[in-house]
Amino acid sequence: MDRDTRNAAIAALWILLLFGVGAFYLPTVMLAVGNVSTVLAGIVGVAFVLAFFMVFWLRGRNQRKKGD
Repeated sequence: MDRDTRNAAIAALWILLLFGVGAFYLPTVMLAVGNVSTVLAGIVGVAFVLAFFMVFWLRGRNQRKKGD
């Protein structure tokens, strides 16, 4: 495994771990926010899912630029 591949694997591991912990606590956060507003709780859930995909999209974009 070369240096770039190892760094990419470590970055992906950190991202997945952070989002895994976030997903573990997401129901608790959504229930707490849901006491204030159910619409806001839905927005929190959608924002979490979008953030997950956005991180990998931005990382892929950054890697593509480095390859050019």
